[in-house]
Amino acid sequence: MMARFTDPEQMYPASPGKRLFARIIDSILPLGGAAALAVPLLSEASDHISDRIDAIERAGVNETVWLIDGTTGGYLAMVLGVFLGVGLLFEVLPVALWGTTLGKAMLGLKVLDMERQEPPSFGRAINRWLVYNLLSLVLVGIVNMILAVRDQPWRQGWHDKAAHTFVAGKGGPPAAAADPVGPAQ
Repeated sequence: MMARFTDPEQMYPASPGKRLFARIIDSILPLGGAAALAVPLLSEASDHISDRIDAIERAGVNETVWLIDGTTGGYLAMVLGVFLGVGLLFEVLPVALWGTTLGKAMLGLKVLDMERQEPPSFGRAINRWLVYNLLSLVLVGIVNMILAVRDQPWRQGWHDKAAHTFVAGKGGPPAAAADPVGPAQ
């Protein structure tokens, strides 16, 4: 059973603004690492595709040139690998060990298991991270964040719901949760 907002030891959901700012901070390292590798590979990929097109034109044949082939697919895999590796190192491990990341720590936020009110297990931390990033890859992340802001009373995104976690902030219960609805059972 989930802890009730009337429990004095209860941690309360963090504000949406702090969560967004923490996410922006936490995104800098994985995106920066991926970009640092992608920028030099982009010119190599462009040269590779141009060379393929030139070779096909010289041969006088009608052939499709794919943007993702054995060469450019390898480049994409390297960039994605850096993004995932840095994300695992700077988000999954800190959340599983301490319940926080660099951005969340800067803003006094923690990721907690819904029932135990402790940092999530490694499995739940990786589940949370994978759901968030998979949703972001398909641009559903924006909808996920909007739903997290509107979700009451825990302000959970789909990644939090999948891992059974929430992001806690300092202070009292959110305004909507201060007056419980209906009798306690």
